[in-house]
Amino acid sequence: MSDGRSAARRSPGEPWGGVRPFSIKTKLGALVVISVLITTGLSMIAVHTKTELRFITVFSMIATLLITQFVALSLTSPLDEMNAVAHSISHGDYTRRVRENRRDELGDLAQTINVMADELEAQDRQRKELVANVSHELRTPIAGLRAVLENVVDGIAEPDTETMRTALKQTERLGRLVETLLDLSRLDNGVVPLRKRRFEVWPYLSGVLKEANMVASARAAIASGSGSHTRTDVHLRLDVSPPELTALADPERIHQVVANLIDNAVKHSPPHGRVTVKARRGAQPDSLELEVLDEGPGIPRSEWRKVFERFNRGAVSRPHGPGSDGGTGLGLAIARWAVDLHGGRIGVAESERGCRILITLPGEPSLPG
Repeated sequence: MSDGRSAARRSPGEPWGGVRPFSIKTKLGALVVISVLITTGLSMIAVHTKTELRFITVFSMIATLLITQFVALSLTSPLDEMNAVAHSISHGDYTRRVRENRRDELGDLAQTINVMADELEAQDRQRKELVANVSHELRTPIAGLRAVLENVVDGIAEPDTETMRTALKQTERLGRLVETLLDLSRLDNGVVPLRKRRFEVWPYLSGVLKEANMVASARAAIASGSGSHTRTDVHLRLDVSPPELTALADPERIHQVVANLIDNAVKHSPPHGRVTVKARRGAQPDSLELEVLDEGPGIPRSEWRKVFERFNRGAVSRPHGPGSDGGTGLGLAIARWAVDLHGGRIGVAESERGCRILITLPGEPSLPG
């Protein structure tokens, strides 16, 4: 991931202003021409002044060597700087950059090295964030599960239904975290195939919503014995028009998208709020437009792009409703990945109330006319 510095640059290999006025080939050609002119000029002076040819030859060689040395220094100096920066990058220092003050091939190479350094710096930062966030997310359920089991082993607590329910809750949370991390690994490695097929939208989305309700009820049953709470007060509503709407997509990946968006919307809904899933026909054959709307605090416009980044939990300090933990900050990133696999678009859209996520899936690509 590159930052604003690399985004603002021209693409590597693109000449300044469309034309490269000072290329290395031009400089070398100019060096040959100047050397020939100097030699010719001194020879003509020697003929007119009857100066010995050996003196003219020495002066010509000295002038040519000085000009060659100047051109060579201008070419090797940036190469030495690039070598030093590349050496620093190979040792894990991604902060150094090459000066981009040339309008030739070496300037293009300097820009490419800087873009590469930006990408490596961003990846290194993401790796550190991944380790820190995963460590933080796994620590809580592991500590809770360990405490429960230690109490049972030490005889402080009895292995009754309530105690086992608490342990099961922590195990369930660990399972969800591991599943999310596996999805993230598949995302990075690009090993998830896309299996598109045509399906009816209404029964499919109805099943996704029923499953979301069942998961929430199961979580509530697990949490009830330990004094914790989960969101079962939010009403899920489905709106598909027309009812016979069909789409061409990978059902498993779309299930991932909708389930993650519903889970995120429920967490940020007010008590007894409503989450609506809408489906409409898109512009292309078998294309689909999906919307997930909630009645929560919404997302500030400045955060619209950031919410789809990994581990971003939004600007809201804490979710609405009892029992909502902040999540891992990966749900929306995984949803964007699944939509990107389809060649579609996902983003936050304008809404009078709450948050509105809009997904567009292309369906069947249009044939060229």
